[in-house]
Amino acid sequence: MPRATVDISPGQRPDEDPSLAVRNNGGVPPSADPAPAGRREALLVLSFGGPEGHDDVMPFLENVTRGRGIPRERLEEVAEHYHHFDGVSPINGQNKALIAAVEADLAAAGVELPVYWGNRNWAPYVEDTWAQMADDGIEHVYVLATSAYASYSGCRQYHEDIARARVATGGGPTAEKLPHYFDAPGFVQANADALAAAIASLPEEVRGTARLVATAHSIPDTMAAVAGPEGHAYEAELTTAAQLAVDAAAPGRSFDLVWQSRSGPPSVPWLEPDVNDHLRALAAAGEQAVVLFPVGFVSDHLEVVWDLDNEAKETARECGLAFARAATAGTHPAFVRSLVELLRERRAGGQPRLGTDCPASCCFVARPARPTA
Repeated sequence: MPRATVDISPGQRPDEDPSLAVRNNGGVPPSADPAPAGRREALLVLSFGGPEGHDDVMPFLENVTRGRGIPRERLEEVAEHYHHFDGVSPINGQNKALIAAVEADLAAAGVELPVYWGNRNWAPYVEDTWAQMADDGIEHVYVLATSAYASYSGCRQYHEDIARARVATGGGPTAEKLPHYFDAPGFVQANADALAAAIASLPEEVRGTARLVATAHSIPDTMAAVAGPEGHAYEAELTTAAQLAVDAAAPGRSFDLVWQSRSGPPSVPWLEPDVNDHLRALAAAGEQAVVLFPVGFVSDHLEVVWDLDNEAKETARECGLAFARAATAGTHPAFVRSLVELLRERRAGGQPRLGTDCPASCCFVARPARPTA
């Protein structure tokens, strides 16, 4: 089935001006001082959300695309991807598993901290979770977004989600988003271990020559060109993360960085090449095997299991390429430890790390000029 050109990816709305929401997000800048004794704190895992059954799919997609005038027939095409999995997005179970793993790691470290879960586009909505935290007497929240990278959709929009929740609840706890973790040792190790396992799964005769291909969610060129904190951009961070994983799993081997899950109108330029086009080009150049490692994703949600395990795998089969796909970080113990360590560093008053104290101009995508007549 051809891909629908509908924007269902996290936060891809480059026509919006989110600066006001970020400036007024009601959060606090990262402090170099330890958390005040007795302050009631919590961790919020903040994610995208996804449907839990067939009846949820269209309302969920309408939530994601609200205000964009996407034709219903396009939404119905995308809905079929979810219906293929009984209408249930894998991201929900994966978030629950991540929360359970983080809670277990916190308990093992002797850290008493409640963990909450909120979403942008489906239950539990962040506004409802924020109200619950306020009712529970939480005074300060550390926000862990399920995105490792800088970009409007990967970071800035999560600040806006917090701002919206605080407005909806009339305030509530103060908030502090944890930094990006694309180069955190545990995230790198999780991806490296998965890459090594995927290489090992190939027939022995092609393991050493298989092309290593990192994938990430494509975004509009205008969004990709915008620098995040300290001038770091989405593509640069992805390249760094992929290089670190390859250096650990397959030292000395090269890799390609390509893109997947493109959406939006064809007239808008997005990052290329698409993973399927790249696989065809590799086969035409005489390659025999490929290993995809989706370093741009934290878990095996729908855009991984559909776009790679279905579409890309089928493309590889048609091209005669031996194919392996590495797992995402998921609940890899080293990844979970890194997330908990980020939290402990912030609670102890460690120095702010890249992606923590974002200025109002960070990852800002300007609204395009509109005709005046």
